[in-house]
Parts: sequence; structure tokens; C-alpha cells
Amino acid sequence: MSPPPPFYWGETPEDEYYKSQNVRNSKSYYKTPNAKIFTQSWLPLNQPIKAVVFMTHGYRSDSSWCFQEICIAYANWGYAVYAADLIGHGRSDGLHGYIGDMDKAAATALSYYGSVRQSEQYRNMPAFLFGQSMGGMVTMLMYLQSDPGMWSGLIFSAPLFVLTKGATPSKMHLTMYGLLFGLADTWAVMPDPRRGAKALRDVEKKKIVEMNPKLYLGKPRVGTLREIVRVTNYLQNNFEKVKVPFFTAHGTSDGLASYRGSEMLYEKAATAKEDKCLKLYDGMYHSLINGEPDEAANRVLADMKAWIDEKAQKFGTKVSGN
Repeated sequence: MSPPPPFYWGETPEDEYYKSQNVRNSKSYYKTPNAKIFTQSWLPLNQPIKAVVFMTHGYRSDSSWCFQEICIAYANWGYAVYAADLIGHGRSDGLHGYIGDMDKAAATALSYYGSVRQSEQYRNMPAFLFGQSMGGMVTMLMYLQSDPGMWSGLIFSAPLFVLTKGATPSKMHLTMYGLLFGLADTWAVMPDPRRGAKALRDVEKKKIVEMNPKLYLGKPRVGTLREIVRVTNYLQNNFEKVKVPFFTAHGTSDGLASYRGSEMLYEKAATAKEDKCLKLYDGMYHSLINGEPDEAANRVLADMKAWIDEKAQKFGTKVSGN
């Protein structure tokens, strides 16, 4: 069996690949009071920057494999893109696959995003938060933790606001392990809801996603699923606090995050009706961009581009190219 390629795009060295995509990538670590986190940026080459976008990946994943595909697409549209690996994911601190405090995970990423957003380079520009899957849940927590006026808008791809029936962990399991006074919180013993779930539809893309050397492959940890259950319930009761423009995309055949969550956000948010956008994609699975055939994935990206271009123009660009 041949070894996996070093990058999701194959063997081409990073610098060479990024140059071919007309973006400049940089990597660094950022120390927060909670943890040291791994961060990246993708900046457009040879074109003005319209706005800055902060992207958060989903459960098991990180910012360095296929998730980059989304970051590079946005950079190609003229957006400065920043991302951080969540606690317990990728190259950030923490036990792999474990988030025992989702609020803390959000605050940790937000401390980095906020520092970039408030920097001289971007403080007068439109700024958006983007979250995919569980990263959508964390993104919503970041928004709720932020000062009013900090963000111009929110973008979600299959956000984890409501678990599907098949992905909902057993209350019996959570209660049983919860009785062990926190000793079981890090245990990787929960049934994996991804098994057989409608997550990635394109077989070849699924193979590439699963080659990610930083992908968490263990069973879900008790504390992570406990927090997912707690936070999904919390968010469902707090959607009315959302006041900024948002775009949310969801597949109707998503086997992990129910599209009902995106519908609930659309129905309950206090955002002006003309600034809300809900796009449901008939028959599409959970991974709308990295796991669907190109034609379907490109449709989602085109819808996202149309929305963010309109909002970035509405809020005005005050900074030219780099």
C-alpha cells in the first residue's frame, strides 16, 4: 500500500502550490491564557482585500488538510482568511479529540481572531466568522462572546446546531460515565455517530479526507459529546440573540447535523429579514464542499461568494491590496 500524499492536493511543495493558487500562506502558534494554538492565514496575491474572514473547522479535523480548500477559495475571491486549530485538534494544545469545555475552546480561538480583527490592518474592514459543522457551533459561541459591532456577518456550512437522531449520543451512556466524577470525561468510549452516517458523498474525496495525518480517528470522548449535547441545546435557546447578517448552507440528507438547526437559526434570529440567507441543498450530505462531487460543491461555493461579496460591498472596503 503506497503512503498517503504529503498534502491533500498531492506532492507539489506548499509554496509552489499556494503560488499557483494566487495566495500566500503563513503559519504560526498563538499563546492564549488557555492554550497554545496553531494558526494559519491565506492572503490573496495581486488583488485588493475586500474583507477578512475567520474560519473554524469541524470535529476530528484541522486547518491544514482539506479544510484549506475552502480557505483558498475565499482568498481567491479577494478575502484575507485566518484559521486556528481548535483545542484538542490538529497542532493545537490539548488531548486529541477532546473538548471538555466548548465555551473555553471558543474563547481560545476568539482571542486570536480578535487580535487579528482589531489589528491596524483590519480594524476598519468588514470581518466575518465562518464555521463548518462543529466549528459552526463554536463560531456561534464566539459571536455570542464578542462585543457588539465586532463582526459584520456569520457564514455557516452544515452547522451543528441540532444533532440528527442517528448522531445523538445515548443519554444512558452520558449519565453512566458522568457518575464517575469526571474520571471518564476524556475516555474514548462513546459510539461513533459517523459510522454509516451520510457525511461525505463523493467516494474519492472521502478517501482523501481520511488520509489527513492529523485526523482524530478514535471513538468520541465522553466530555466532547457531553459538551456537544449541552451547547446545541444552549444555542437553540439563544438564536434570537443573533442580530448580524448571516448565510447558512445545509444539505437535506446530512446524517450528522440536522438541517433543522439552520432552519431554526433562520426563523429565530433577530437579524433583519433581508440580511438572513438560508440555502438548503436537496440530497446533499454533511460535508458540502470537501465531500460532495465538484459540481455540487461549486454550487455551494458560488452561493457563498455571491452572499459575502454583496455584504462586503455593503459594509465598504477601506483597505487596498497587500
